[in-house]
Amino acid sequence: MVQEFDKVGVVGLGTMGAGIAEVFARAGFNVIGVEIDQAALDRGRGHVDKSLSRAVSRGKLTEEERAGIDARLSFTTSREDLADADFVVEAVPERMDIKRDVFGDLDRICPPGTILATNTSSLSVTEIAALTGRPDKVVGLHFFNPAPVMKLAEVITTVSTSSDTVDVVTEVAKRIGKTPIAVGDRAGFVANALLVPYINDAVRLYERKVASREDIDAAVQKAAGLPMGPLTLADLVGLDVCLAVMDVLWEEYRDPRYVAAPLLRRMVAAGRLGRKSGQGFYAGTEDQAEPRPTGRFAEMIREEETLDLGEILIAPQIDDAMRMIGDGYASARDVDTAMRFGCGYPEGPTELLEKRGAESVVTTLVAMGEYGLTSVAVPAPLLMDQLPDTEEGSGQGGGCACHG
Repeated sequence: MVQEFDKVGVVGLGTMGAGIAEVFARAGFNVIGVEIDQAALDRGRGHVDKSLSRAVSRGKLTEEERAGIDARLSFTTSREDLADADFVVEAVPERMDIKRDVFGDLDRICPPGTILATNTSSLSVTEIAALTGRPDKVVGLHFFNPAPVMKLAEVITTVSTSSDTVDVVTEVAKRIGKTPIAVGDRAGFVANALLVPYINDAVRLYERKVASREDIDAAVQKAAGLPMGPLTLADLVGLDVCLAVMDVLWEEYRDPRYVAAPLLRRMVAAGRLGRKSGQGFYAGTEDQAEPRPTGRFAEMIREEETLDLGEILIAPQIDDAMRMIGDGYASARDVDTAMRFGCGYPEGPTELLEKRGAESVVTTLVAMGEYGLTSVAVPAPLLMDQLPDTEEGSGQGGGCACHG
């Protein structure tokens, strides 16, 4: 069926939507990008032009290839132009009222066989599907920024999504060069449910003056080999986006683990959103030296042998991953794939666990609990199952058995 596709629509041409349109055009699909007005359309076209020009200048595309991609791209301010689309991806802002308007139009305009996908990173795909008369053909297709570069695509299904739709969307994701993982409709899906609470943890540590922003970022980079630290990443992702994901997680689970750090909420209220606003944890502060904290928590981290700053941030994320796997929501392979291809991790959470051993991770979590540095009351059952058997004559244990 994918081979029979002729026309793909992308509604919303912000940075993400423009990237999605480029990805489909690069893969050989004819793409029509739709925006609300001419000014927004011009900005979206500019995003695509800039990205393609950069690819040519870096030798990633030839001028001939770029010309072919341009020929497959068209732009419009009328959703009615999607009347013959075979597949449509919605990439408008994360507001249900906007998505309600978009999906109402798409359901009316597009043929009954057209698959409608939402790129939402936090809203309920089930609720979005219910806005249409074709819930069996509505699916989440969550890309990661920048879409032309990041390889992960989360395919989110609902209780109404047909197996044929899932198969087609999974094949589409592969054809456009992505590595898909299929998961159910749950707040945060896989990647954001693991990544954003980790960023929130870093904000909380910074707010409590456990360490400086530079020390927090450097410690995690050293502990897990990450390309950037959590506070740098928060500025890049957008503090407003991080807060929105935390609030969605809280609304679904009502678990203290998902309470947004007060500092995160205050910074968003003040308009300090990271790079997009020019002010954040680092943005706008490049020339301001930050003194190293000297309070009780800071001294404790320097002196307490069982608490390493990097592990304080890695251990809860490993615990979150083990809960996700233990719940049967995602496999260990999918969890690791999500974090490697969607978040740039050199190793996924279960791979990090295997290197450390469950005993080390649990020891960190317990020590954090004793000092009030985590809301995790008890480590995940699946994590506890990995602990070495202490009975006489037992095996050595300590590895990660979650891969089976």
